[in-house]
Amino acid sequence: MSRVGLTPITIPDQVTVTVDGKTVTIKGPKGQLFHTLHHLVGLDQTTDQTLKVTRNNDTKPAKSLHGTTQRLLSNLIQGVTQGFHKNLELVGTGYRVAKQGNKISLTLGFSHPIEYQWPEGVAINVEGNNQIQISGIDKQLVGHVAATIRGFRPPEPYKGKGIRYQGEIVRRKAGKAAKAAA
Repeated sequence: MSRVGLTPITIPDQVTVTVDGKTVTIKGPKGQLFHTLHHLVGLDQTTDQTLKVTRNNDTKPAKSLHGTTQRLLSNLIQGVTQGFHKNLELVGTGYRVAKQGNKISLTLGFSHPIEYQWPEGVAINVEGNNQIQISGIDKQLVGHVAATIRGFRPPEPYKGKGIRYQGEIVRRKAGKAAKAAA
């Protein structure tokens, strides 16, 4: 039994939820998001202020989608009220970022700068020349953009250089000199 799926979702006052068949529309002060329900789960709007996700049967796929759907809908409600953000930091000599209109230019030790144009629905702020803040109302899109930018130069384990999430701990390896001394 999914404990997450059984938890009712509370709807804040400034949010309106509309269920049209299998499409759920959530409108809030920051914007509007959509979600299409799977055919194995349903949605009951018990009162004006709560939603409850139900499943049609007790098969394994329905049980796994029960909690997932509840979390996705609660993330949509949180997104249209508060929004989401991720912070990235560039660590390394000469690594820097600059914002140019609706693109960022990353200098990451390659022979050329990397130009990245982010999708609509996401805002990117550059603080200094080595901090990137990605914000938006869609949690999946914010995470995808952050992972794409991090993928240009993930942190390497020997010197720790690269793009990392703020607060991420990079496991360091001993180099050849430490291995030879042992």
